[in-house]
Amino acid sequence: MKLLTDEELRQALDKDIFHLISETADELGLECYVIGGYVRDLFLERPSNDIDVVVIAPPKREGVQGVQEVQKVQERGPIGCMMAEAVKRKLGKGAHLSVFKNFGTAQIKVQRVQGVQGVQELEIEFVGARKESYSHDSRKPVVENGTIEDDQNRRDFTINAMALCLNGNRFGELVDPFDGLYDLEDGIIATPLDPDITFSDDPLRMMRCIRFATQLNFFIEDETFEALERNKERIRIISGERIAEELNKIILSPTPSKGFIDLERCGLLEIIFPELYALEGVETRNGRAHKDNFYHTLEVLDNVAKVTGVQECRNADERWPDEKEHILWLRWAALLHDIGKPKSKRWDNVQGWTFHNHNYIGEKMVAPIFRRMKLPMNEKMKYVEKLVGLHMRPIAIADDEVTDSAVRRLLFEAGDDIDDLMLLCNADITSKNEERKKQFRQNFALVKEKLVAIEEKDRIRNMKFAVDGDEIMQMFNLPPSREVGILKNAMKEAILDGEIPNEHDACVEFLHSIHNA
Repeated sequence: MKLLTDEELRQALDKDIFHLISETADELGLECYVIGGYVRDLFLERPSNDIDVVVIAPPKREGVQGVQEVQKVQERGPIGCMMAEAVKRKLGKGAHLSVFKNFGTAQIKVQRVQGVQGVQELEIEFVGARKESYSHDSRKPVVENGTIEDDQNRRDFTINAMALCLNGNRFGELVDPFDGLYDLEDGIIATPLDPDITFSDDPLRMMRCIRFATQLNFFIEDETFEALERNKERIRIISGERIAEELNKIILSPTPSKGFIDLERCGLLEIIFPELYALEGVETRNGRAHKDNFYHTLEVLDNVAKVTGVQECRNADERWPDEKEHILWLRWAALLHDIGKPKSKRWDNVQGWTFHNHNYIGEKMVAPIFRRMKLPMNEKMKYVEKLVGLHMRPIAIADDEVTDSAVRRLLFEAGDDIDDLMLLCNADITSKNEERKKQFRQNFALVKEKLVAIEEKDRIRNMKFAVDGDEIMQMFNLPPSREVGILKNAMKEAILDGEIPNEHDACVEFLHSIHNA
């Protein structure tokens, strides 16, 4: 963090876009501020291209003329939209304006603006200053025009309530009534007003509280955390989709475990993610205990996060045009990899605690979780299912003799996701027994070597068999039937076992041999 002087703040705003907004506000006789995340990130020295601008409606002046002036402004629509339209006219064709009059907001997207992190796209959102009041069963407030103080009062956290004036005579002046700057310096998340009111009015702020603490590696102030505990039941009025958006941001943070631990500590996790909460705890019988699968899961998630830093992502490909999306779903797979353990947990008098088939049970749990949270029910969900279902395979191979057959089957089933699967499984090696961990890693290295060698030799990944079902039907004059499937499966098993090469003549000869047997 950097404490900026008044002059440094003015220099930070010395960009064409801010000067243009300043000129427009002064011409219209409106008070105008940049507020929230952009201001916060200036002090944190974090890049930001999302700018929130709050515009103050002119105060009513005494007399008929004053009332008429205010009426003229109000007739032109919400004050934020009016300001955005005026800015758009000055920006010209290079800017795209979206107006949401029902919400009193407008957004301008500006392409190729110099001076903000180089040549990039800016998103500027305009809104009129407002004060809000809430009903108990909704997070949609009743809104009326307000002052800059009213607008700052309604903000979620002190660090997001700081504002910089954009008017010419006060350009760059910091307005910080809740000492958000001190909270930034101390690394604290706190609410501007009573946290019980803040969270009860809009329960999504509880998720945002934990998300910001995770992203910024801040601590939640004690009174604010206690309010999270008291108001946790209010989260039930928030949609699964909005909760998932915040969970995604926690998952993509540098150390996501911090967020999930805070969610568990305040009681929110049990409500929003009962399957993950069920992993917590250790049961002991006859002096034998299993590991705490909740904290193991978070360790695996952090291990994956360490080697998939979002800020370093540059390697998009055809399957994952957005590498950030790729990393998100890989981390979801890490979070869900042991989700089937509570349902598969059994006590065996010889083996102790067992979790047989937890990977397959977990694979079937992915879709219901995604559906409830309104996460995508498409190839992204299937990717997570695949990694959860297969995550035990490389470890099982590494624990025994590494056979070519086992590696071929792993390559065939994992396909293009084999590298992600291996990354996940390597992250899953969290044994406290250093000797066992060392042996695992040695065997794991051998699996990786065999994967490379067999892939180069046999091209198993996404392999297409030399003879398909149609040719088998023609070959033996068979209709579509169970017998065709048996022959095709026998050929596949022979190829994966290394008995025959995946070549047409070899496959035909093999099929004739088993059909005539």
